[in-house]
Amino acid sequence: MNYTLRQLTVFTKICENRSITKAADELHMTQPAASIQLRNFQDQFDIPLTEIIGRKLFVTSFGEEIYQAAINILNETKKIEQTAMAYKGHLVGRIHISIVSTGKYIMPFFLADFLTDNPGVELQMDVTNKSSVITSLNDNSVDFSLVSILPETMAIDKTELMTNRLFLVGGANTITFEKPQKPEIIAELPLIFREQGSGTRQTMERFLDKHGIKADKKLELTSNEAVKQAVIAGLGYSIMPLIGVKNELLKGDLKIIPIKGMPIASSWNLIRLQNKKFLPPAKAFLEYLALHKSKIMEKHFSWSDREF
Repeated sequence: MNYTLRQLTVFTKICENRSITKAADELHMTQPAASIQLRNFQDQFDIPLTEIIGRKLFVTSFGEEIYQAAINILNETKKIEQTAMAYKGHLVGRIHISIVSTGKYIMPFFLADFLTDNPGVELQMDVTNKSSVITSLNDNSVDFSLVSILPETMAIDKTELMTNRLFLVGGANTITFEKPQKPEIIAELPLIFREQGSGTRQTMERFLDKHGIKADKKLELTSNEAVKQAVIAGLGYSIMPLIGVKNELLKGDLKIIPIKGMPIASSWNLIRLQNKKFLPPAKAFLEYLALHKSKIMEKHFSWSDREF
């Protein structure tokens, strides 16, 4: 047999996605190129690895066994690469971070140069809601979590990254007010909420409760991006983090409705379990943040305190 690591990689991705097209997208290949790699790999076996039934791709029982063997081979090659890099004095290993959905606008900028400088470090970043983020940290299945609302019942350490400001926003046709309005005006508006377990929703509900506002909940959506698009479309209003709507405000697709008591301010914090013993990559990342956090803020987020 004369299979290549590329063939093994393509085959495992096809097995995981049950789709050549999806595997190709994940590997940044064209679909025909992925099909050729699969065919060349299949040509080395007399027994089918996959089959197409009703336009759906299925992995045969033989293919499942080959898949497991291929995963083992690929994992061993990673160990070889990591061992070689370790001997050269490079960091090797993985950092696992869970972040709330709005954190996708922030965390990559604090990671980019660190990962570029340390090519032996792999990143696994899960993007989900606050409830799932906290669960993963509490289970010790991640190194760090990025949140804007700190958990109240966990012993944690934190690194504050930047300010999080939330405003009431409406679509392009929203009436513009010259002066901040009383919070009670929100009761007259159809509001769009995030799902239960979202930090943005929790912040929104705390503000409404504080001012005794009974909201007219128009919609409940499962991502900040979905909420933003619904507001742009004119389906309602929402209280949203500035970090996620800045571009739409600059383009005029969204408008801030000035409300007394807003913006609601909190902080983005990278948190970890107290006294957690880190492997070298995670420990090095904390040291990197301590040295470079201010420069990253100045380079990428100097606009965060300006008026919109």
